[in-house]
Amino acid sequence: MTPRCRPVRSSDIWSPGRRGGAVAVAMLAAMALHGIVPAAAEPPAGEAGDGAHWVSSWMAAPSDSFGVVDPSEAPQLHLSDQTYRLIVTPHRGGATVRIHLTDRTRSTPVDFAHVTIAKQSEGAAVQPDSMREVTFDGSPSVTAAAWGEVVSDPVDLPFGAFEPLAVSVYVAGPDVLPTEHFDANATSFYSLPFAGDAAGDPAGASLPLHTTSMPFLSGLDVHAPVTVRTIVALGDSITDGYVASNFVGLPQDPGVVDRAQRYPDFLQRRLDQAGLPYSVVNAGISGNRVTRDGFIPQFGPAATARLQHDVIDQPGVTDVIILEGINDLGIPIGADYNQLVSGYTELIDRLHAAGLRVHLGTILPAANALNDGILTFPTADPVRRQLNSWIRGQQLADSVIDFDAALRDPADPSVLAPRYAGPDNLHPNAAGYQTMADAIDLTTFGGQG
Repeated sequence: MTPRCRPVRSSDIWSPGRRGGAVAVAMLAAMALHGIVPAAAEPPAGEAGDGAHWVSSWMAAPSDSFGVVDPSEAPQLHLSDQTYRLIVTPHRGGATVRIHLTDRTRSTPVDFAHVTIAKQSEGAAVQPDSMREVTFDGSPSVTAAAWGEVVSDPVDLPFGAFEPLAVSVYVAGPDVLPTEHFDANATSFYSLPFAGDAAGDPAGASLPLHTTSMPFLSGLDVHAPVTVRTIVALGDSITDGYVASNFVGLPQDPGVVDRAQRYPDFLQRRLDQAGLPYSVVNAGISGNRVTRDGFIPQFGPAATARLQHDVIDQPGVTDVIILEGINDLGIPIGADYNQLVSGYTELIDRLHAAGLRVHLGTILPAANALNDGILTFPTADPVRRQLNSWIRGQQLADSVIDFDAALRDPADPSVLAPRYAGPDNLHPNAAGYQTMADAIDLTTFGGQG
C-alpha cells in the first residue's frame, strides 16, 4: 500500500530542519492551550543538520488519578513532599533523551521541584556516574498545569535498548492521587510522605515504598536517525501485558513484573533481530474500551477519546496496531456489533487522516474466563466472532493481524489454547504474548520489504 503523507505534528518542531516559521508558532500556541510545555526548540548541541529526530522509546498512557492500590494490591501512599524513582525499560537506545511528566487527569497543577535520570543498578539504586540533572526550559523545576503535561530539555545519557532507566521526581507540594498509568508491569520506588528530596541520591535508601503503577511519568523519547520510526500499540490489558495470578483475575502475577514480556516487548525484539528501524511503544490501558470510557476510572478514557494524545502525537509515529473490543462487550454487556464497527471505523479514519498506517487486530477468545466471558455468556462471544469476521474482511485498515487465529484453541475456538492462557483464561501468559508478536507480519510496517 502506498504510504500516506504524515502532516506535521507538535513533536516535530524539535527536529532539525523543522524549526521556526508559522507552523512551529502555531504548534507552540496550540500546545500551550492544552497545558503541554515544550522543552526547547533547538536540537541537542552537535546534532544540528544531522537529520536526527525524536522518536518515542517508552510510554505509559495516563489512565486515571484514583489509584489507592496498584495491580499487586499494594496500597499507595501519596500525600506530599515525596520522591519517586520511576523505572522504565526503553525500547530504543541512544545518547540523548527527553522525558514527559503528566498531570493530565487532575484538575489541579503539580509542582515538580527536582528531576534526575540515571541507569538503574538494582532496586531503587542507580549507577552514580550515570545520574543526570533534568531541566525544563533551563530550570530545574517545573509546574504541570491542570490537565496538562510538560516535556523536558534534552539530556545527554548514552544507554542501550532494554536497559532500565530510573527517572527520579521530587514533588515538594501535595501529590495526593497523582496522574498514573495503573498497570506499569514494572516495579518503581518512592519515599514516605514528608521525607524530602531524594532525587539526587543514587543509593535510594530513602525510597522504601514500591508500586507497579506508574505515577507522573508518561513518556521517554530518544534522538534517533531520521530513518527510525515509531509503532504505537493501542489496546487494553492484553496490550498492557497483564497476567493474572488466579482465575478471578486479581492480583497480577508477580512472576511477569519487571520481565518485559508484553507482546510489544516481544515485537520490538523481533524488529531488532530483523534490523528494522522501529521503536514499539505501548499505549495499552488495562480495562480500556473502544467506544466508551472505562467502567472504573483506572480503565481510562475511551480509545476514541485518547487517540490524539496517546497515538497521533507520539513523536516519529508512522504505524498503529489496534487491539481492543473485548471490554466493550464484557464490562458490562454494553456495546453491540454496530457500535464497535463504528468505533473501529472512526479510529481508522482519524489515524489515516493523520497520515498513519493502521493494523487492526482480531479480538482474542475468552468464553471460559470469568471476566469478559462466563459473566457475559452467551452474548459476548458470538458478537466477538461476528466482529472478527468483519475485521478480517474489511478494507479500511492497511493490514489485519489475526491474533485470534494464532492463540485460540483448535478444539474450541471460543477459548484460548491452554498453552497460551494465563490463570484467568482472559489474558495470555508469556508464551501467548510471544506468539502474538510472532503473528505480526513485519513487512507491513512502513512498506518495509
